[in-house]
Amino acid sequence: MSLELTINSAIKTAMLAKNEAELRALRAIKAAILLAKTAEGGSGELTEADETKMLQKLAKQRKDSLDIFRQQNREDLAKKEEEELEVIERFLPKQLSESELREAVTRIIAETGATTPAEMGKVMGAATKQLAGKADGKAISALVKELLSK
Repeated sequence: MSLELTINSAIKTAMLAKNEAELRALRAIKAAILLAKTAEGGSGELTEADETKMLQKLAKQRKDSLDIFRQQNREDLAKKEEEELEVIERFLPKQLSESELREAVTRIIAETGATTPAEMGKVMGAATKQLAGKADGKAISALVKELLSK
């Protein structure tokens, strides 16, 4: 079942349950899907990779807002962002654990033959392709930097 159909079904369920936090997040996802489908140059259909990328973008926006609201001691707004983030993350693929990510990045470094921090770009290109949707870009970058500087 496509993400759009899944979201529409979840919206109906959330409406019946009167779950406002979940409904808010689901409507945001639906709006993003509609924008992506009607975007200029778009085919009107989203691939699974496009859906994952869109969900990651929504999750990143929520995380950034959450950090800002916490810094400004706005727990009321932070709580809303956290609720929406939880709903969005349910539709994302399972994220790699710290050890799985370290193992994957170590393998990618060996494949690319990188040995110095100056070759980080080469490793990051391969890592972001292979780990798309499975790990956060910041986490990948930090790990690559750590492993190459040893």
